[in-house]
Amino acid sequence: MAATVCNYYCRCPHIISTSPPTSGRLHTLNWRSFRCSSTTIIPSSNVPLDGNSTSRLDCVIVGAGITGLTVAQTLSARNLLVTEARERVGGNITTMERDGYLWEEGPNSFQPSDPMLTLVVDSGLKDDLVLGDPKAPRFVFWEGKLRAVPSSPTDLPFFDLMSFPAKIRAAFGALGFRPSPPAHEESVEEFVRRNLGNEVFERLIEPFCSGVYAGDPSKLSMKAAFGKVWKLEENGGSIIGGTIKALKDRSNSSKVPRNPPLPKPKGQTVGSFKKGLAMLPDAISSRLGSKVKLSWKLSSIAKSEDDGYTLTYETPEGVISVQTKSVVMTVPSYVASCLLRPLSGAAADALSEFYYPPVAAVTISYPQEAVRGDCLIDGELKGFGQLHPRTQGVETLGTIYSSSLFPNRAPPGRVLLLNYIGGATNPGILSKTESQLVEAVDHDLRKMLINSNAQEPLVLGVRVWPQAIPQFVIGHLDMLNAAKTGLRKCGLKGLFLGGNYVSGVALGRCVEGAYEVAAEVEDFLVRYAYK
Repeated sequence: MAATVCNYYCRCPHIISTSPPTSGRLHTLNWRSFRCSSTTIIPSSNVPLDGNSTSRLDCVIVGAGITGLTVAQTLSARNLLVTEARERVGGNITTMERDGYLWEEGPNSFQPSDPMLTLVVDSGLKDDLVLGDPKAPRFVFWEGKLRAVPSSPTDLPFFDLMSFPAKIRAAFGALGFRPSPPAHEESVEEFVRRNLGNEVFERLIEPFCSGVYAGDPSKLSMKAAFGKVWKLEENGGSIIGGTIKALKDRSNSSKVPRNPPLPKPKGQTVGSFKKGLAMLPDAISSRLGSKVKLSWKLSSIAKSEDDGYTLTYETPEGVISVQTKSVVMTVPSYVASCLLRPLSGAAADALSEFYYPPVAAVTISYPQEAVRGDCLIDGELKGFGQLHPRTQGVETLGTIYSSSLFPNRAPPGRVLLLNYIGGATNPGILSKTESQLVEAVDHDLRKMLINSNAQEPLVLGVRVWPQAIPQFVIGHLDMLNAAKTGLRKCGLKGLFLGGNYVSGVALGRCVEGAYEVAAEVEDFLVRYAYK
């Protein structure tokens, strides 16, 4: 959820929003293998880069969100800079704290995959990691009731979100008894209805798409948005067939030993930190030290005569120009489009095509007794949260039970709820005031979770992201390939694209994508930049 001003980077009228890693750079690399100023431009040889060296840079990473910071930490032995237009690092990660409450206004948590846990350990945050209860139920609001989603295969026969015929239809479809794949690129809706049936789509996948992508599943690409599931059918002839084949391939391949320092989460859960997600970018930035430059607003990128790049910034110290062998652009695609247009019109045109709908994060609190009795488990609100299909007359996309998910998120006797509203199917939220957004969320919650006669909620934060989550719509991969091809055809070696529109929108996918980009940069520097 980007919420910075694109004019910080370029002049187009969009609204967007120091020690080495503990495991060593090689381990991390091998995991998967404006205000104008008349100040005189200062050459990069006069800019302190890493505390000692004043030579030309190996790499400049534009954007200090989680992707940019992960790339920088992975390549921290290199002579590099991370530049950020805003006054803080973290990108969309926005942790707030007040009056005994701790809440997020961007991403809320992450899946503790090995790449993500590697970053946690390398950032020195292993002891600050907190994990949710893997048994915490997740709910979908359907026909006037919050209904639990199955958390394991043993739950499938008994959960009441779907009818028995629909469960049979889904089982046969997963085994391959369904229509063959069409010749065209399928939307999420087409793929799921064809493979698993209408009820699976309407009651599980549609609200999931709304909650994760804030997207429209009739437009999202199955291949781009949920590529791992799409590949199961592609590789195995059916979802079950692909799963069996993947398990066989995994058992036949040589196993890479798991890094011993990594934590071992139990079950399917989510993670954060004792003081919220912002601990991660703050920790990485602290380790990088003077390699991170805040309030540096990139105004132009130019190809230099030695096949490197010259980046010109407007900074608190005036206009500064730096020379570098490579550049990683981790800003939103529309910001990258503006900056790269002078270098490649084709790449800029492709990058301008990605769509980011608006989303608002509304954080409110109620007293514990405001929660409906039938929504309590052992007298408490327990669980991860709830999702709301668009067909059920609820405007809010989903609600996370923040005070139940992680410890010390709210004072005793209070429940803390993070609600998302807006998205691709409801861009009209931009015309609403903060009080109207709170009113809409409160109205929805009183239909599902909160007693109708409860007192008004305590409003902690309303954060509107005008351009929030990139939509992986049909044609997304083609547009991304067109952008990369445009750069390549213009001879722009050493210029890399990264960020959530490249890797995927989940925090963990951004980290995995960052490791992949870092490996590409390292390979480029070894193979080309020093020859």
